[in-house]
Amino acid sequence: MSLFKNNADFKMDVLREVGNIGAGNAATALSTLLNKPVDMAVPTVNFIPFEEIADRVGGSEAVVIAIFLRVDGDAPGNMFFIINREPARRILQGLLGFNAAENDQYSELELSALSEIGNILAGSYLSSLADFTGLHMSPTVPSLAVDMAGAILSFGLLQFGTMGEDALLIDTTFLEGHQEAEGHFFLIPDPESFDKLFRALGVPI
Repeated sequence: MSLFKNNADFKMDVLREVGNIGAGNAATALSTLLNKPVDMAVPTVNFIPFEEIADRVGGSEAVVIAIFLRVDGDAPGNMFFIINREPARRILQGLLGFNAAENDQYSELELSALSEIGNILAGSYLSSLADFTGLHMSPTVPSLAVDMAGAILSFGLLQFGTMGEDALLIDTTFLEGHQEAEGHFFLIPDPESFDKLFRALGVPI
């Protein structure tokens, strides 16, 4: 029992470090892209069952913006960056300078900007994980959807096939003055990828 707890703690420590480095890389990349400082809080990292993802973003009927892609390579899986409408509006206004509407109508430019942020985050976290593990992991071209969380996850299942049972959740918070905007980043390794990832990280299985 004690050994299991130690292993579990070690896993989370390693994954938190991956999240911290990924967030730092993402902030640097966004600052360069936007030509302005971008601050991000230290992310929180947790493992959750796949079926709890919708609950973490407000429930299966909550309308969200999601950027999703497939991870190819040595440890394949799926990635989602999901953000609720109000944080998305704050990001569009505070970070990007858009006069975002308070409804579900987004312009093509706004959606493109949110997609690019999700793409940068996904690439930064994935690059951090690849550097730690030495595994080759590359993202596919991302897709974006505005829909209910349950519908988006169901579409992901149809698009990518059976998901792994567990997801790595990295809660990512953008800071703009006194305003915060939180997004939820999920990495869902294929079932056979978990052992590969933790073995490569030097974590006892």
